[in-house]
Amino acid sequence: MSLAAAQQAITQGALDAIFNDPENVEKTFPVPVLQCLQIKPLAAQQTPGGAQPERYRVVLSDVQNYVQCMLATQANRVIHENILVRGSIVRIKSYQANAVKGKNILIILDLDVATELGTHDRIGEPAAFEAKPAVTNNTLGGSSFYGAKTESSAPVKSEPMSSRMGGGSTSVGPNSHGNNVIYPIEALSPYAHKWTIKARVSQKSEIKTWHKASGEGKLFSVNLLDESGEIKATGFNEQCDQLYDILQEGQVYYISSPCKVDLARKQWSTLPNDYELVFQSGTLVEKAEDQTSVPQVRFNFVNVQELQSVEKDATIDIVGILKDVGDVSQIISKSTGKPYDKRELSIVDDSQYMVRVTIWGKTATTFTAQPESVIAFKGVKVSDFGGRSLSLLQSGTMTVDPDIEEAHRLKGWFDSQGRTDNFNTHTASNLGAATGRQDQTKVISQVKDENLGMDTTEYFALKATVVYIKQENFAYPACSNEGCNKKVIDQGDGTWRCEKCDIAHARPQYRYIMSVNVNDHTGQMWLSCFDDVGRSIMGMSADELMELKENDEDRVSAIFEGANCAKFSFRCRAKMDNYGENQRVRYQVMSAAPIDFKAEALKLADMIKQLST
Repeated sequence: MSLAAAQQAITQGALDAIFNDPENVEKTFPVPVLQCLQIKPLAAQQTPGGAQPERYRVVLSDVQNYVQCMLATQANRVIHENILVRGSIVRIKSYQANAVKGKNILIILDLDVATELGTHDRIGEPAAFEAKPAVTNNTLGGSSFYGAKTESSAPVKSEPMSSRMGGGSTSVGPNSHGNNVIYPIEALSPYAHKWTIKARVSQKSEIKTWHKASGEGKLFSVNLLDESGEIKATGFNEQCDQLYDILQEGQVYYISSPCKVDLARKQWSTLPNDYELVFQSGTLVEKAEDQTSVPQVRFNFVNVQELQSVEKDATIDIVGILKDVGDVSQIISKSTGKPYDKRELSIVDDSQYMVRVTIWGKTATTFTAQPESVIAFKGVKVSDFGGRSLSLLQSGTMTVDPDIEEAHRLKGWFDSQGRTDNFNTHTASNLGAATGRQDQTKVISQVKDENLGMDTTEYFALKATVVYIKQENFAYPACSNEGCNKKVIDQGDGTWRCEKCDIAHARPQYRYIMSVNVNDHTGQMWLSCFDDVGRSIMGMSADELMELKENDEDRVSAIFEGANCAKFSFRCRAKMDNYGENQRVRYQVMSAAPIDFKAEALKLADMIKQLST
């Protein structure tokens, strides 16, 4: 595209309107078109919780002026995909304008690159933009946007400027509520003060209580959502009493400081945010009159077939048609002795795959959805037990027949053809196909002769017979908190301490960590197995087996002996490992399932048929 066409497309004067005339900018420039003059990554700030997410600073020009901008993390895709480059022409669909330490900053929440207009050297002679006098008191992401702290320790006052949050919403003049700046959730950090967010409660937990030697208390949490992202907020004790009934799932609220912004504790939250909120005495919560301008629950769906490529213990969103509903059953936690209700559901989608989803507690006992309903899950944990299965986390949500595009599409597919389709399930033999890397079935001699794992990590499928299981140190004492699994330490006073969670348990939850020798017709090899695989091989949990070991050693030996000679399809990873001063290839089992002899026979028959034609 010619330089003249690109220059004509740029909305000259847009920056002046955004910063100096926020009330009318939407009418004048509904979607500003600007030129990118510079892209620069900001240095990651190290914190006790690890490095903050990558940030990019860009300089945008409207030919008359240029201004410093920061990309919100959800907009980083244009850089990762090499779409946004220096000289590009961009359409700014969603933004937040602020004055930071006396400098004008545009936070870009969403943008499109006008690739049809091409890239060009700097158009015109834009000058650094200077807005009407405005002072500010916020920094973004843990340090000054410009990388330097103010020399003065005196507080700097803040004045919001303008905001347009995509989707055709209009500017509302100064973007504030009361005396506080309305921040996008994306921009919250421990260094931001006097702020307000406008957010929807996308999930609300039940009230939980704890009892320790040091005291007792209670808490609840909510997930909050706006256009820019999500964040978890927790209320303890008095704040739990004050806010639990006020904050209702699905409703939109203004939430204003004082409210503490902490580093997120990832073991308790699955949200992609490095921070979380803690309600304080004086935190202001006000239901918004406008309940429509904030989005509903945001999903990032994986289809059922794609579960083949998702790593164990990952957290995902999924939507499907409810095929089967199991009865409520109950398990007893070995660590606490408490009963837990559970129910198993089976869902399918148009990838022609089916997967089992386990729901827990009140969600399980009050479940009333009928088969053939559409169900969307947000925050389910992936397990490789028996192939692939899912479990709804405490922080996750389940929505029946949601009014979203994916649900309507699935319902149309199911009504037209899906009702009569046959569905595959995930087994060890088909894992990995969705990545384009089909794990080849190998015999043991091939694995060794081809030196799998010597140079790079490699995956393979193996059909073999268990011939020996080491009985020494077959399990370890683990933390019983969901998603932790770290080894706990015996304190000698009847309690077991988890350093990661900083909590003591009455007893550990044992998990398998087994060395198994397997044979096929070409040789033998040792495999390392973790908890899910150990359950498949032993037919019981490590907790149950450890309890037997304490009471009946002879029976334990018989159980190990009985586990021998079973044939499994293993999906394995070969990876070089350091052992002392030596290096060796370690073969770790990612998943295991008993061999389906009928399916294997049919597969062999097909192979014979192909060879004979």
